[in-house]
Amino acid sequence: MKHLSKFLLISCLLSGFVPSKTLGQKPALNDGYREKLILAAREIMDAAGTCALITLDEEHIPMVRTMDPFPPAEDLTVWFGTNSESRKVQQIKNNPNVTLYYLDSDASGYVVIHGTAQLVDDPEEKQKRWKDSWEAFYPNNREDYLLIRVSPEWMEILSTTRGITGDPKTWETPVVKFD
Repeated sequence: MKHLSKFLLISCLLSGFVPSKTLGQKPALNDGYREKLILAAREIMDAAGTCALITLDEEHIPMVRTMDPFPPAEDLTVWFGTNSESRKVQQIKNNPNVTLYYLDSDASGYVVIHGTAQLVDDPEEKQKRWKDSWEAFYPNNREDYLLIRVSPEWMEILSTTRGITGDPKTWETPVVKFD
């Protein structure tokens, strides 16, 4: 029973790593609804403050950690800073497919972004994307950290307070695909 529970948990978490090609054929979102979903996602992401970054370890076990993201870019690209020696860096090198999870500040909804992570060690980007609150984490100032850039491939969103709900039968949430 213990192994079955572990298998079910891992299966549920890994479902976030299913390539977008395996999603069912859905009709294209009209531009107005797509923009409503993106606006709501941005509101949730901004209000959340933190998010969960999910990577896969060497044994393909999902690893989840809380992150302090920068506000999302116009295209919902998300940037983070991290220790260059952290486990997540090696996990991203091994498999750049990641999932981000943002919980709405009032817990009435969430945003899940599935995307590709890229490690960025460019000094100009690191200077541009620095938070003074990180001083304690990086004693050598900006030397010991890398940036992680997550480019979204597709996003799921649920927000009951914004009228964005899942299918009443399957609970499948609205999906936005990015180019």
